Amino acid sequence: MTRHASRIVTYIAIAAVLVLAADCFAATVPKRVVFLHSYGQNFKPWSEYAKALRQELDSRSRWPLVIEDFSVITARTGDENAETQFAEYLAALFSSQAPDLVVAFGAPAALFVQRHRSDLFSTSPMLLTAVDQRRVQELDLTESDAVVAVRQDIGKLFGNILKILPATKTIAVAVGNSPNERFWIGEIRRELESWANRVDLVFLNDLSFEEMLDRAATLPPHSAIFWIQPQVDAIGAVHEGDSSLRRLFAVANAPIFSYDDSFFSGAIVGGPMTSVSVGAKAASDAAIRILSGEKPADIKTPVLEYGRPKYDWRELQRWGISERRLPPESEIDFRKPVTWEQYRWQIALIGFVILLQSGLIVRLLYERRRRLIAEVQSRQRMSELAHVNRHATVGELTASLAHELNQPLGAILTNVETLELMLKSPEPDVNELKEIASDIRRDDERASDVIHRLRGFLRKAPFEPRELDLNEVVRETLAFLSLSAAARHADLTGIPSAISLPIRGDRIQLEQVLVNLIVNALDAASSVATSTGRVTVSTARVGDFAEASVSDHGPGIPPKQLNELFEPFFTTKPHGMGMGLSIARSIVEAHGGQIWAENRTNGGATFRFTLPLATDHGNRITASHP
Repeated sequence: MTRHASRIVTYIAIAAVLVLAADCFAATVPKRVVFLHSYGQNFKPWSEYAKALRQELDSRSRWPLVIEDFSVITARTGDENAETQFAEYLAALFSSQAPDLVVAFGAPAALFVQRHRSDLFSTSPMLLTAVDQRRVQELDLTESDAVVAVRQDIGKLFGNILKILPATKTIAVAVGNSPNERFWIGEIRRELESWANRVDLVFLNDLSFEEMLDRAATLPPHSAIFWIQPQVDAIGAVHEGDSSLRRLFAVANAPIFSYDDSFFSGAIVGGPMTSVSVGAKAASDAAIRILSGEKPADIKTPVLEYGRPKYDWRELQRWGISERRLPPESEIDFRKPVTWEQYRWQIALIGFVILLQSGLIVRLLYERRRRLIAEVQSRQRMSELAHVNRHATVGELTASLAHELNQPLGAILTNVETLELMLKSPEPDVNELKEIASDIRRDDERASDVIHRLRGFLRKAPFEPRELDLNEVVRETLAFLSLSAAARHADLTGIPSAISLPIRGDRIQLEQVLVNLIVNALDAASSVATSTGRVTVSTARVGDFAEASVSDHGPGIPPKQLNELFEPFFTTKPHGMGMGLSIARSIVEAHGGQIWAENRTNGGATFRFTLPLATDHGNRITASHP
């Protein structure tokens, strides 16, 4: 029993191996497929179906394929003798080896193989595709025939024109004059017979193609053209490929419609159409099943209907057809993308950059506002501090100011006492009285001038830049400090520039800078017993700047302290606050200038500051202010 079971298993294994070997062998044997074309290999729309089916088979077939193309040229004229000879030629060609599959594209090829089925390819499976259901001879189909048919709905095709162009009065049908084309002329007339009072149908089959072009260029208003590729025109000329449609599109004065999307490439408005891709897919499904050994008669493919209507956006725009008139499910192709669709990422990037820049600008404006507020507050505090510094300086000059006031007041008192004595005399000298009155007036003006300068120096006022002459500012400052210098037994000398030095600034603040520098120079000069006690204040023009310098013959400045002099709270005086030079620097820089100190080679120190000139040879120079 065990030996018998072993033999059975062995036989089964051998059978399986043989089956696999047979399948492998079958998979390596090429399948011979014949493509029969209506009229020729380049006649649309059938040529597009043949190309698409070839691509489908190449990608899906598990067998090597040998595809041979033949064209039923005899169908162009309907010459029966020529057709018979062509059938005999094919029969002789395949007499030794019948094809594994014959595919007929279009009605002319389908009718040809059905007429000669008994004596041509009698044992070969047949597939009729890219053919209207009307053109298939159902009674002549055999068990070896399969059909992938379409259904052209003439009413729907022409109704689409009237739906989207309701004002249409004339439809010119661009069609040829071959037997197949005359069949369709008859079908259109029959199905649209009831439209006679609604639209005028004009068939161009009795014209040459050149005459068709002339007619298409001169159609009456409210016309449309329905394109059925003129395969053979009235003079027997054939028209393959896309050139005829392109030529018609170039001259037509009316929109063009058609029935198959193989023509939907820039010249056709669109509408319901049969689909090349759908037809090729259905045909490839049937072909693969037939090549796999399935009986063709058992392959029932439903008649292919129109898909979603398709329209060319460019043609809709050209002919002013509103999208609202299109069927709701319509597909609109070749739409020119709006700016957002075309440059979405660029716009998004630009928008992001703009937002980022806007944020930065807002931040900068906020910081600028804070800085301006801080500058205003700083300037106010500097002004207040400068005001306090002026009071402190005046306090240091109290003795000299008192002496400067006592002189004219004492002189006024003396002159008044003299005047009283003279008035008691019986005959006072009038001329002498006039001289005394004149002296009293002069001394009063002198005292008033001292008080006026003191009040101006102590006045608390905001920063008020005006047109000034630096020489004049130095002169008034020297006059204000002359008695203070005399009280210190110092020689205060001014060396003004020979030319005017016009600047723009605040007089009180600039005088304060000079007062601070000159008082410091007087203190330095008086601190050295051997010093000559001379302080020199000079002005000059240096390029586009006015320069003022204050020099003394004091002990000078230690080199280590030159960089610290203008820092707040730095002082070399026993009772100093260390704010005078810091305030001076702030004032000079607020006027767009610079201040620095340096030691003299022959002893002493010099403080210099520069300010931008307000004019240069008659041309305005604008001083910069923070």
